[in-house]
Amino acid sequence: MPTSTVEDYIKQVYLIQQDARGGVAPMGRISEALGITPGTTTTMIKALADDHLVVYEPRVGVRLTDTGEQLALKVLRRHRIAEAFLVKVLGMDWSEVHEDAERLEHAISDKVLDRMDALLNRPTHDPHGDPIPANDGAMSPVSTTCLATATEGARITIARINDQSPRFLSYARSVGLIPGAVLQVMERCDPAESITVRFDGSRKTLSLSARVAGKIDVR
Repeated sequence: MPTSTVEDYIKQVYLIQQDARGGVAPMGRISEALGITPGTTTTMIKALADDHLVVYEPRVGVRLTDTGEQLALKVLRRHRIAEAFLVKVLGMDWSEVHEDAERLEHAISDKVLDRMDALLNRPTHDPHGDPIPANDGAMSPVSTTCLATATEGARITIARINDQSPRFLSYARSVGLIPGAVLQVMERCDPAESITVRFDGSRKTLSLSARVAGKIDVR
């Protein structure tokens, strides 16, 4: 059974690969994400390569093997179901569940995870809008765009919050920027790098900086 350290590395490589050019995770980004020195990261990545979980190309980066990807998706499934359970069943705020889910993702048995999943009515996304991998490892395709690039007049639905720091999540919830919220883009002001949206069914409007809008995915 993989150790929690192995699972942390594999999960992080997977997440970085999703945004990385060419599907290769740069070593520097792995070190930064895990808060570990480059030397320690290199040693661990080489060990994962020996176990056929990753392919490591010096001065290029890292990509998961098929076996490594299946492990990463299994860990992500445990993490995201744990977050959904903590929010929907235990009533915890979505801004404070990440660290607890990080611990639970290494400890939940398959039997307990399936019971939690059933109790939650088999959710497809976690509270932040991230897709939950299926039990067989399949991941539903995600087709979204960034709120910062939405055109004026567009009617959009928030799909995912990218910045999951407690501070940003608390802010997002306080102003109603949560997955499922329907918005209409009222105005774009490119010189000021801002975008104004109105919440569906109300007169409430909100002006967002490009930086904030860039942390929100919509469909």
